[in-house]
Amino acid sequence: MSDTPAPLLELVDLVRHFPVRNAFGRRTGWIRAVDGVSLAVWPGETLGLVGESGCGKSTLGKTVIGIHVPTSGDIRFAGREIGRLPPRERRAIARDLQYVYQDPGASLDPRWKVVHSLHEPLAIHTRLSRAERESQVRAILAAVGLPGAHLDLYPHELSGGQQRRVGLARILTLRPKMVILDEPTSGLDVSVQASVLKLFRSLQATFALTYVFISHDLAVVRAMCSRIAVMYLGTLVELGETPEVFDSPRHPYTQSLLAAVPRIGGRRVTLDFALEGEPPNPRDVPNGCRFRTRCPLVQARCAAEEPPLRALDGRHVACHFA
Repeated sequence: MSDTPAPLLELVDLVRHFPVRNAFGRRTGWIRAVDGVSLAVWPGETLGLVGESGCGKSTLGKTVIGIHVPTSGDIRFAGREIGRLPPRERRAIARDLQYVYQDPGASLDPRWKVVHSLHEPLAIHTRLSRAERESQVRAILAAVGLPGAHLDLYPHELSGGQQRRVGLARILTLRPKMVILDEPTSGLDVSVQASVLKLFRSLQATFALTYVFISHDLAVVRAMCSRIAVMYLGTLVELGETPEVFDSPRHPYTQSLLAAVPRIGGRRVTLDFALEGEPPNPRDVPNGCRFRTRCPLVQARCAAEEPPLRALDGRHVACHFA
């Protein structure tokens, strides 16, 4: 019997399309936000999900968490298909699978003090007494590095970094197995960003968390993630161990993304082209390879045949000529 653990999260050909309607409510097309993603996330790892704005990475995370219902495909969490569970069963899954929003202030009720926001998940999902909830709330608040006095503050009285810590405390009260982090360091000063990243590592070790780390900040992803998945126009184009992808990217899109990252000292990816133009409209996806309209290496085969995500030198790449 193999000792290899089963994936905590597994996506199988996951699709999420949004209808486009005219002024009369008639559907005129589809926005192909997520278009056939297959991916596994293993217990205890941090998987980075990167790509340009509009590539579908946040939609992918929100489909996994249940904000969006999959158009097709499977979402398996801890071996169970969860993509189309009824609301009551889905709420039970919420204890183990949590989402940290890009704007932490928007996920906190401005009329509630921090203490109310932290008690609410426990009141809904557990049968703990008021005293037991209070004890757990204070312990979690200390774990994210905030003093007990912050329990009496409202969200607008907190800084951006403090709001992120409260948001983390709110989901950690339920002791989840996996946390999806959506741009968790955007808008933070460098010093605050560093402290938040240190907190993520500490919490992962303390609570045995598995992270999906959605970000456009490649420097942060390199520091935080054990593996990286690169998305372009709703699909994965490269997937592999972070050091290998950063040191020797194989897909032209990954190469162009990394070439744009400024580096002080150290090795830099050397290319004779840079990423130009905007991604195509996800309502009108190019036939064949989706990156071919911006790729300097394009050939006739790229328009005729969409490249599959295939194994190559210990990683997976969706390119005919990688």
